[in-house]
Amino acid sequence: MDMKAKITEIFKSIQGEGPYQGTEQIFVRFYGCNIHCSFCDTKSGSYHEKTVEEALKDILSLGVCSFVSLTGGEPLLHTDFVKALSARLKSEGKTVYLETNGIMYENLKEVIDFVDVIAMDFKLPSSTGLINFWKSHESFLKVARSKEVFIKAVIGKDTYVEDIFESIKIIKKIKPDAPFILQPQNPLEEALKQKLILFSDICQKEHIDVRTVCQLHKILGVK
Repeated sequence: MDMKAKITEIFKSIQGEGPYQGTEQIFVRFYGCNIHCSFCDTKSGSYHEKTVEEALKDILSLGVCSFVSLTGGEPLLHTDFVKALSARLKSEGKTVYLETNGIMYENLKEVIDFVDVIAMDFKLPSSTGLINFWKSHESFLKVARSKEVFIKAVIGKDTYVEDIFESIKIIKKIKPDAPFILQPQNPLEEALKQKLILFSDICQKEHIDVRTVCQLHKILGVK
């Protein structure tokens, strides 16, 4: 039986987050996540079970595009499928861009040889409303650092400065040159703007490559 994965949608748009903001990409959105952040803006919705060949056919049908983003939900819940699809995408000359919550480091080990860019989250407990995942993030970054990797953290009005210091500590220990993306929640109120300025200043003083990046796709009103 052909391997299948639950996929919510496959579509072409622009990357709205991080250092590749504005780059045209094809997105493969996997269904399901292993955590539930308070700020999550990805609705579960419906899904279709697709084989690797079916997913690849859908991707190639969207025309010329060098980047394919595997996103979710959490793609690493579908490790074997991601590995197989990524191998096929590489054979088609595609750049594989993995968007992940940065927790499932054992799963990342299985696919690391088949991805090119890793966009990993630091799930700050004061932002997510969840427990902290610092140990998992540290282990994940140790695996991810062999590839191009950047770190993204959602910043809200309730985000604690202590979480920024903990993030800095991990980055400096594991991957000091990794870009650290501060992604503000909407709406961008004045108090949040001031918090972003403070956090950015702290990072710069610690020699972290920090960048404040709003979600461009939301500003433009696209997927």
